[in-house]
Amino acid sequence: MNNAMMYQNSRRKDNCDTWRVGIYCRLSKDDELNGESASISNQRDILTNYCNSQGWQIVGVFQDDGYTGLNTERPDLQRLLQACEKGLVNLVITKDQSRLGRNHVQTGYLMEEFFPKHGVRYVALYDNVDTYSGDNEIAPFKNVLNEMYSRDISKKVHASYHLQATKGKFTGVVPPLGYLKDPDEKGHLLIDEETAPIVRKIFQWAVDGRGINYISRELERQKVPCPSWWHRKRGNRTYYTKWEQKDPENGKYVWDESYLKDLLRNPVYCGDMASQKRYYRFKIGSQGDKAPDEWITVEDTHEPIISRDTFELVQAKIKSRKRQNTTGEYSIFAGLLRCAEGH
Repeated sequence: MNNAMMYQNSRRKDNCDTWRVGIYCRLSKDDELNGESASISNQRDILTNYCNSQGWQIVGVFQDDGYTGLNTERPDLQRLLQACEKGLVNLVITKDQSRLGRNHVQTGYLMEEFFPKHGVRYVALYDNVDTYSGDNEIAPFKNVLNEMYSRDISKKVHASYHLQATKGKFTGVVPPLGYLKDPDEKGHLLIDEETAPIVRKIFQWAVDGRGINYISRELERQKVPCPSWWHRKRGNRTYYTKWEQKDPENGKYVWDESYLKDLLRNPVYCGDMASQKRYYRFKIGSQGDKAPDEWITVEDTHEPIISRDTFELVQAKIKSRKRQNTTGEYSIFAGLLRCAEGH
């Protein structure tokens, strides 16, 4: 008899008018990489069947697919917690404690402070944890073990990414604008003939001395869709920019200037693969950009969109960052970058 069946047989049925249940399911990329058989649909089916067997009222199923358990900034978890605060949910159930979270401090806060404060019962089915019974001394230790497991997986995943980066493989989720992932070779990029002309146009404007503001305005004037629109079209992501959310009709033509700056500095466009561009800390995530000389860069890994001479010319213009001269004229180098204060 498995743990779930033992747990089910050991619990009495409660009045369905008493318990208003929020089922919570979570699956992260780390879980998938480890082959964990805990898909969102499996979690949902197991918990739904259990709640029905107990006669509990299911208020809603809240699920975060592809989100780490190392912090609580997950859309549906936040939606669930808000439902608890409003009294709409008074019982939260997960398949096990690690689905609620792998950060032992934050998960411990939810179990020991947030849920009791709002009169919410918490059940981790496969861990035999039920705050209604009050017999959960082992729960804090399981939270610590869940975090240790996540830390170990994080080290292995990042070591794997680092190794792939040294081989010149693309390790990102979404390919750079102008490229597609090669379906026949993992980590290799192919030119996207539909968007590569946009990249060439941007670099040509930079070569001609046009600044970021001009490039952004010209792309909008020519009604060139922004990268998020292209990524949605390719099925790479579902993200909408703040301009698209505000104005669905015209917002897709607004290009973020910081994105354009990063694009013009990315050696991927002259055929080189640059990886490991940001500092990373466990539980915190990315912590700022590394300097280009700290990137892992491997040359000639894929077909370039622009020539190396063009790329190096643009980098020289960026570094010069000259301003208005004594004659009142602006250098062709001006406008490609701003200082930290935004002047």
